[in-house]
Amino acid sequence: MSFTLLFAQLLNGLQYGVLLFLLAAGLTLVFGIMSFVNLAHGSLYMMGAYAAAVAYGATESFTLAVLAGAGAALVLGLVLELVVVSRLYRRDHLDHVLATFGLVLFFNELVRWVWGPQPYFVPVPEALSGTIDLLGFSYPSYRFAIIAAGLLVAVGSYLLIHKTRIGMLIRAGAQNPQMVAALGVNIRLLNALLFGVGAMLAGLAGAMAGPILSVQSGMGEPVLITTLVVIVIGGIGSVSGAFYAALIVGLVDTLGRAFLPALLRQVAERSVADAAGPALASMSVYLLMAVVLACRPQGLFPAQRG
Repeated sequence: MSFTLLFAQLLNGLQYGVLLFLLAAGLTLVFGIMSFVNLAHGSLYMMGAYAAAVAYGATESFTLAVLAGAGAALVLGLVLELVVVSRLYRRDHLDHVLATFGLVLFFNELVRWVWGPQPYFVPVPEALSGTIDLLGFSYPSYRFAIIAAGLLVAVGSYLLIHKTRIGMLIRAGAQNPQMVAALGVNIRLLNALLFGVGAMLAGLAGAMAGPILSVQSGMGEPVLITTLVVIVIGGIGSVSGAFYAALIVGLVDTLGRAFLPALLRQVAERSVADAAGPALASMSVYLLMAVVLACRPQGLFPAQRG
C-alpha cells in the first residue's frame, strides 16, 4: 500500500463524508427535531441536481447552477411542507413513510417524463478543472471545493443552532414545542423554515455532486439510505453528530472499497477475495451501524437535551 494511494483514498473519503453531511444535516433536523420521517429527502437532492444541470446548460455558469440547485430545492421544499408535510405532523410515522415514499415515486417519474431516462452529465467548471499539489500529491481542485463547501456548511450550521435566536427556538421547540408555542412563537412557520433549509442543503449537495456523478432518475435513493445510516450513527437530532458520523461513514466506505479486496487476498484465494471483498466493503457501513446500535443505541454523538 503506497502512501500516495492511501492519501488519495483518505481525501476521497473526506470528500464523500462532507457530501453526506450536506444531506444528513437537513435530514437530521427534520427527523430529530420535527419528528418527521422524510423519505423524499433524496428526491430533493435529485431535483437540486437536475435544476443545477439545466441552469448550467442555459448559462454555462457553475455558480449560477449551484444557486439554482439550492434555490429550486428550497422552493420545492417549502411547497411540499405547505401542501403535504404540514398535514402529516400529527400523524403516525407510518403515514410519513407512505406519503413521502409516494413522493419519491412521483419525482422519479416526473424527471423521466421531463428529461427522459438518459443521464445528464455536468462538466467540472473550468476554474476548478485543475489539480492542487499537496505533500507531493496532486488532487482534483473540484473535490477540494466540495470539501470546503461542506466544512463551511458545518460551521454555518453550528453558528445557526448554537449562536442565534432562531437556533435557540429550534432547540427549544425540539424539547417542548407546546411551551414554545404558548410563548407566542409561530411553530408552524419555524417548522416550514426548518424543512426548507433542509431541502436547500439537499439541493446544494445535488448541485455539487453533478460534476462527479451522473444526474439521473432515482439517484436520490441510494444516497438517502447511506444518509439514514449517518444520522443513526451520529445521533438523531444532532447536527454535530451528523458531521462526525458522515466523516466516519465516508472514510469507512471509501477505504473499505479501496483496500478490503486486497487485504483479503493475503488470507484467501484471489477468486474468493475478489468476490467477497466488494461485498464486505458494501456491507461495512451497515455493520458499523449495527455495532453502534448495539453499544450506544442513542448514537455516538447524541444531541444534548436540557
